[in-house]
Amino acid sequence: MSNQYENHYYNKRLQPYASKLRKRMTRAEVCLWKYVLRASRLNGYAFHRQRPVLRYIADFMCKELMLVIEADGLSHQWEGAVERDAVRQKHSEEAGFTVLRFDDS
Repeated sequence: MSNQYENHYYNKRLQPYASKLRKRMTRAEVCLWKYVLRASRLNGYAFHRQRPVLRYIADFMCKELMLVIEADGLSHQWEGAVERDAVRQKHSEEAGFTVLRFDDS
C-alpha cells in the first residue's frame, strides 16, 4: 500500500494554511461542523475540518469514507472559481475521494 494512500493524501506543507482557515470558518462551515460532522455525529463517522488533501484544503474530509464535503461560499462565485473547483474535484475523485459540494446559503 502506498504511503500516500495510507495518509489519505495528507499534505503537511499546507498545514499552516489549514490552521488559519479553521480559525476563520464561514458561518455555513461552522454550522455544518457544529451540528452535523463534529464528534462523529454523522452515523459515527469521524470528519476532519480544513484538511490538507493533495494540493488543496478540503473543508471537511472523512478518511474512512474517502469523502470530501465542500461548502462553497461567495469566493466560489468569483471569476475562474468554477473552473478551479472542477479541476480540484477531478483531482480528488481521481485519488479515490467522493466530493459533495453545497452552496453555503
